[in-house]
Amino acid sequence: MRLRKGLSATTALIALGVLGAAGVGTASGSAASSPSSAAAQMATSSENVVQIAEHNPQFSTLVAAIKAAGLAKKLEGTGPFTVFAPTNRAFAALPKGTLRTLVKPANKGELASILTYHVVPGALKASEISPGPVKTVNGATFTVNSANGKLTITDGRGRTVQIIKTNIIASNGVIHVINGVLLPPSAS
Repeated sequence: MRLRKGLSATTALIALGVLGAAGVGTASGSAASSPSSAAAQMATSSENVVQIAEHNPQFSTLVAAIKAAGLAKKLEGTGPFTVFAPTNRAFAALPKGTLRTLVKPANKGELASILTYHVVPGALKASEISPGPVKTVNGATFTVNSANGKLTITDGRGRTVQIIKTNIIASNGVIHVINGVLLPPSAS
């Protein structure tokens, strides 16, 4: 992933306690901003990424999953984090019973792996994300694509989701809303 000039390399203890480093460079492309994302860019919230999600009803499933995976405290930390946040509707589109199975204590590790696949080190606004592979804090990569001014993400299983809202600024990072749940590559 390439970042615009002025952003330094960031090494942070993130999500599962994995050290992740954000790449440094210049962005070759930028995403089109909607009016709502432009307003979000101007204001910085005093709330962290988890608090923002907790106060937004469209993220109630995500918040429940973060808590079930034991990731809330880490994602409330200093960061910075970029979170690609699936909506409740995105979770509802998973095959029947998938979420219920994942939130069981016996599946905490798998749930944490999926959720940390939605987190990237650094606080990246949409204009700082360029097409190409992106390493997540889970260690796996997904691919960002850009067409007609819209950003999409292709996950490790070849499924594509759209970034539907960008640049929700938190005290410890940025949230981009996506319309699907990203899944890391299957273990071989």
